[in-house]
Formats: sequence, structure tokens, C-alpha cells
Amino acid sequence: MNKKGVLGVEDKIEITAEDLAEPLSYPVDAFVSPEYARAERDLLWPKVWQMAGRLEDIPEPGNFITYNIMDESVVIVRTGPDTLKAYYNVCPHRGRQLVNTPDDVNCVRGRKQKFVCGFHGWTYDLEGQNTHILDKEDWKGALTAERTCLSELNVDTWGGWIYINMDPDCEPLIDFLGDVARILQPFEFEKMRYKWRQWVIYPSNWKTAIEAFMEPYHVAGTHTQLLKYGEFYAYSKAYGLHGVSGFDERDPALRKAGGTSVTRAGGGKGTDPRVSTYELARENYETVNYAASTETLVNAARRLVDELPEGTSGPDVVKHWLASARADDAARGVIWPDITPAQMSEAGLAWSLFPNQTILQGVTFALCYRARPYGDDPNKCIFESYALERFPEGQEPKTEWVYAEPTAEKWGSVLAQDFSNMEWVQRGMKSRGFRGTLPNPHQERKVTNFHRHLSRYMGMGAPRLLKK
Repeated sequence: MNKKGVLGVEDKIEITAEDLAEPLSYPVDAFVSPEYARAERDLLWPKVWQMAGRLEDIPEPGNFITYNIMDESVVIVRTGPDTLKAYYNVCPHRGRQLVNTPDDVNCVRGRKQKFVCGFHGWTYDLEGQNTHILDKEDWKGALTAERTCLSELNVDTWGGWIYINMDPDCEPLIDFLGDVARILQPFEFEKMRYKWRQWVIYPSNWKTAIEAFMEPYHVAGTHTQLLKYGEFYAYSKAYGLHGVSGFDERDPALRKAGGTSVTRAGGGKGTDPRVSTYELARENYETVNYAASTETLVNAARRLVDELPEGTSGPDVVKHWLASARADDAARGVIWPDITPAQMSEAGLAWSLFPNQTILQGVTFALCYRARPYGDDPNKCIFESYALERFPEGQEPKTEWVYAEPTAEKWGSVLAQDFSNMEWVQRGMKSRGFRGTLPNPHQERKVTNFHRHLSRYMGMGAPRLLKK
């Protein structure tokens, strides 16, 4: 029997940002309720900025991509060298999609100078204006430009990503992003390009999937092979709708405000930091599908035992390693951005952008995730991951979205470990024996902040303080 209220939560109407540091609980309807899943269609997705693609997807005028969210479909087209338009993917005549979007395709890409409806041939230019209607005179002048143009929605860009918003009264994207844009600007994501991109229809709610990457608290229990590089004590911090996480000092006396973004490079108790730095760089590269580091960084780390004397301190090893990698990249035409230690510390290791975008950033690379609903089924989602990297001009690989089953062979062993939890969390939350969530107030604060803001859009499911 599920004992409702057994956790003992405070009956506080509104959770504040300060409350996020306290023990909280949030209900599971957001993950398992069919009614909640259907309500997202009207209460959440039409109201938020959503990452819909990358500018490199549509490099030339006439290039377009589609983006689907639940039963909405959007076409984003480059109309000029520096201009984009976003339209609902529907002909205003009888409602046919202008671009077919099969369920077994992640998104549709192409190039057109006009969009022609496959039903009756109504035609639209890149600016969304109707340019051809067969026998238009039959409508006796009723077909005005306002009635026959494509329905437009908001589109904007940041960091090389394309964002759309269906709300005509939405705030500007830069305001929606808030501190995220300022803190991550030094990384110049717009200069990175796809290395690979994969997707899968996964048996969990989209929130179950994306929350698996909102906190590093799970490292000790899920990615146990990493424990040899030292203890992993996570921090998690809210920035408005969004949040950042990283690794902190376990000793409170050593911590800095907001987390220190401790790296395990050069770490590992009783180990030679020259060796452990290489081992960790290689581990991150090879087990995270060649996305959580770069070949340049791994090769520079491999040389440390030859370039530095035994007994070199961990910080000096890391300093030499990064300087060598930077020089190696410069020699092949990859210029690192100038990011100060203070900026690196503030940026942390991983960002969650509300509602469904995740960025794990490095100086010259990023591993990114997105999860979307699969229709209105609360037990399925479209899960996507892609790697970005800086490449020499013109040497970036040609990539497409590849459907990949959630195995270590396809995704790497670390992501396979994450997949090994998500489905079973989804199932477990339905149990009558599950009394409610107990997120870590320090290390999983991004998760509770996510639910705090999600509940404001949805009008239900707000976190509640646990009685002490």
C-alpha cells in the first residue's frame, strides 16, 4: 500500500530559490501520469524556448530542417546569409504537412527555394508568402495574404544552436537564457561542429532521461570505474530556470562559493599524476564514445611521463598537459578560446538548460543531450546525444542523425551505464511502495530547481519541504 504523505512534507505554497538548499520532495505524476503528459502539450512546450538544431544544419539560403515536439512540427529555413525563419509545418489550405516527418527519422533536412504542398500544389516562398493557388478566383477574393501565408513562430540563435518558441508574447531568448549566455560565452560553442550524433526511442519519460544527466551524484554508484581517480563529491547550483553542476571538495573548509569545479586530472591517491592524468583522459575519451575529451588532449597526456620528471606535482602536470595540448591544436589549425581560471570555475562541468537541453563542456569540445516526449506516452521518449568539437577549418566530419540501440557498442560504456538506470527508474516510480523522491539538497539541486520551474508552467507538481 502506498502511504500517501508518509514523507511528511510542509504545506508551503511556493518554494523559493533559498529553499532549494533544504531537503525537498517532488511528486512523480510528471513522470508517469498520462494526463500530465497530455497537459504538457498546452502548458509547457508552447511556452518555452526549445533547442531545435544547429546553424551548421542549414548553412546556405534555402536549407531547412524540421523539429517535432509532441504533435507539433516546425520547419526552420535559412532565408538569407544571416536570417532564419520558423514556420509551423502545415499548409493553411487543408492542413497537410508541407514537409513529411516520418516517425523513424530524427529530423528532415533539405534545400528548397519554395515549399509546395503535396496535396493541391499551393506554393510558398522562403518568406512564408503564398505564391501559387490553383484557381484562386474561385474563392471570390476571400484568400487574402494573411489567410494564405504560413504561420510563423519565434526563432533565435545562441552558441550555434537554433531555438524556437511558439508563444507570440515570449521573452527574448537572451533573457530566457539569463546567466547561462554570459557564463558560457567564452567557450564559443558556435565555432564547434558536430563530431557525431545519435538518437533512440527509449522506454522512459523524457524527464527521467534528461534528469539522469542533471547531477554527478550518481557517479559513485553508476560509473564505479571512475572511483580510482579519487572521490567524487558533487555540487549543483541554480541559475534561474537553469542550473550547473560540477565536482567540489568534500571537506567544507576547502570549498569555494558555488563549487570549485574540481578536476580529477592529476588526481588519484598514491598515484603518479603523470600516469593518472593520461589514464583519466583516455578513459573519458574511449568510454564516452570519444566525446568527453579530444584526441589532442589524450595524445598530450600520453607524453607526460616522457616530458616531465617523476615527482612533478599534480597541478604542474595539468598545467603542462594543457599547454602542450593547446600548442598541438594550434599547429593543426585549432585555436583554443581564451578562458580564465575564474571563468572555468564558474562554468562548472555540466549545464541543464530548461527544459530539456544538457551541455557538458570542455575548452574545445562538448557532449550534449536532449530528450523529447514520444507523442503523449509518458513511458517513452526520444533521447538524443551528440558530440561537438573544434576542427581545423573545413575538416569537420559530415554527420547525420543515426538511430542507435542503447548499448555500450553503440554509445560507449559510460552512456550505456546511464541507460542501465533510466528505464528501471521509470518502472520503479510507479510502485505503490515508492513513498516519494528524496533528492540530495546539495548535489542534486538542479533537479529540484527543474521541478520548481516545471511546476510553475504546469500548475502542479511543485517540490515541498520535508519536515525535520
